[in-house]
Amino acid sequence: MKKSAPIPFALLGHPVGHSLSPAMHNAAFKALGIHARYSLLDVLPGDIPRTLEDLQQKNFGGVNITIPHKEEAFRFLKAHHEVSPHARALQSVNTVVFRPDGKLYGDNTDAPGFLDALREAFRATPRGKRILLLGCGGAGRALALTCARQGATAMFVSDINMKARCRLRRDLKKVAPQMEVGGVALSRAEQVAPHCDVIIQATPVGMKPGDPPLLPATAFRKGQMVFDLIYRPALTPTLAAAQEAGARTQNGLGMLLHQGARAFQLWTGRKPPVAVMRAALEKALKARRN
Repeated sequence: MKKSAPIPFALLGHPVGHSLSPAMHNAAFKALGIHARYSLLDVLPGDIPRTLEDLQQKNFGGVNITIPHKEEAFRFLKAHHEVSPHARALQSVNTVVFRPDGKLYGDNTDAPGFLDALREAFRATPRGKRILLLGCGGAGRALALTCARQGATAMFVSDINMKARCRLRRDLKKVAPQMEVGGVALSRAEQVAPHCDVIIQATPVGMKPGDPPLLPATAFRKGQMVFDLIYRPALTPTLAAAQEAGARTQNGLGMLLHQGARAFQLWTGRKPPVAVMRAALEKALKARRN
């Protein structure tokens, strides 16, 4: 008897070659005895609608969406399929479920995954915190809006793209009218940083060898929580500068784990084996360092 093909899952992005998601999800499938396989698919900007429709015909179980496609995926799914209230609020999709009835369902696990990682790393939540966000793209925007809904006291957003910065400021004021909101040029972010409790680094700066820290050590202080969404390298220049000043730091591996675990549960309806997924991520990261 011919063995059936594994149910396909994938990460759609551009580029995607650096991702550790296959290690995490394939370990989870194996641990739970699910006959499935997770891979990487490089998709050019503008090709998300066609790609999702094509994968639907190929009986995919689900996909993750990463840079630069999260907002494009949201617009397509909102117009032609279904999105969760959470994804609608963020206008961003990072997880798609391919349902048996032919409908696609978009959700966003980035923000709850971040909150899980923040609690795990710092035993903290955004409530009552003054936060500086570096990078107003898809992931940064989702985290800023989530922190506002979670009761942050103040949110300062910084990006080289003034349009993205201004758009996020407007949306934050709608979500949390009582919260202090400010827009800051990246060149002035170091002046605001010392007055914040949490700093979130959500730009790609730090992924390439030779990248400078976005902020100097003098911008940080003891007791601060500094969260860099980058997980490779594990210690980015920004995190190194923060540690030099005595701040507490966390890279993006925890967020990758927890957003992935939530996506896994959406796809399978099963409780994700978080410990197995964490071990697989750490093993894959160690292998890439060697």
